[in-house]
Amino acid sequence: MRTYFCIDMKSFYASVECAERGLNPFETNLVVADVTRGRNALCLAVSPKLKTLGVKNRCRLSDIPSGIAYEIAPPRMALYIEYAADIYSLYLDYFDPGDIHVYSIDESFIDATGYLALMKMDAVALAKFLMNEIATCYRIPSTAGVGTNLYLAKIALDITAKHARDHIGFLDEETYRKTLWDHRPITDFWMVAAGTARRLEKYGVYDMRGVANLPCDVMYKLFGKDAEILIDHAWGREP
Repeated sequence: MRTYFCIDMKSFYASVECAERGLNPFETNLVVADVTRGRNALCLAVSPKLKTLGVKNRCRLSDIPSGIAYEIAPPRMALYIEYAADIYSLYLDYFDPGDIHVYSIDESFIDATGYLALMKMDAVALAKFLMNEIATCYRIPSTAGVGTNLYLAKIALDITAKHARDHIGFLDEETYRKTLWDHRPITDFWMVAAGTARRLEKYGVYDMRGVANLPCDVMYKLFGKDAEILIDHAWGREP
């Protein structure tokens, strides 16, 4: 059985701006936005503290309630790329580059299978170790998904980790079907867009249990060859 990590930097741009100012992103109200665009400027990121107050990522400045005081940081993409490169370099201290896949500026997959015995840690302990290293070296908070395939690692990050006190989620196929088959909305799952959800609704399907139980011929009629991916993901599989 293989072990994969999916590690994501929390509110990356906002966390970088907090780190640069010596501030705690969990205690600081900060948004990253270009104020020259006025009150309708899009917030590229909001700090975790602001999220706890109900402010959503990718909102506009005008959407933030007037009773909330906050700091505005202008976007600095070159700086964020520098931080991302530094975090990648940290991964290289422990993993071969062939076992690292950069998914986005703030998110990476790592095949940790061959490193658990070497580092004498279980999967959750190794994930926690990496998160602590990132926080210690760069003052950036992170979240991790641990899975027995790439898809489950991603879903563990996107859904399960949000409800974990240590910000680490774990899923294997059995746990996935036991805990997330009835999870709604189905658009919380990776690669399930709103259009996909609307097509499934016409057949009374609102969750992954419904996808798994829908006849394959119906699925292929709806989605063509892409149905194979959705069927595999409904069962927690990643060929």
